[in-house]
Amino acid sequence: MTRVSKIALALKLLGAALLVSVSAGSFAADDAKAQTAAADPAAAKQAIAVRKAAFVLIANNFKPIGEVLQGKAAYNQADIVKRAERVAFLSLLLDGTFPEGSNLGAPHTKSKPEVWTKKADFDKQIKDFQVNAAALAQIAAKESTASDAFKKAAKAVAEGCKGCHDGYKEK
Repeated sequence: MTRVSKIALALKLLGAALLVSVSAGSFAADDAKAQTAAADPAAAKQAIAVRKAAFVLIANNFKPIGEVLQGKAAYNQADIVKRAERVAFLSLLLDGTFPEGSNLGAPHTKSKPEVWTKKADFDKQIKDFQVNAAALAQIAAKESTASDAFKKAAKAVAEGCKGCHDGYKEK
């Protein structure tokens, strides 16, 4: 990948992150909008779009971390720190993106009804994911190698993804 294409990709990711941030912030900041999602299909679709965008960005940024964890890539501290910080930031955008009424089912979402029927457990899993992502970012900033601490933190984030997917996402 050339330097110019790397810069273009970085700008696209930054733009997408800003879009997600603004969308998530404006959506999650207002409880009235969450209530509106139950009655307004457009608000529900906005919530779905925001969470999908956040999850895509999280997956794209965690993938290189996972490759290091699996031994498929070398540990590059600068890259790992950057990606771990992004995952931690993006995880916070998930707050408020699963309001009542946004369970529209396929083809709009792969979220299982359990997201809403087991809301306390689902919310706990999101919170745990956020805490684990923040811990990974802190550890990555301190570790110059794929240390045991890094591996443990990265596994906690990966297990958080898997646990939520297993319990709350249609295959």
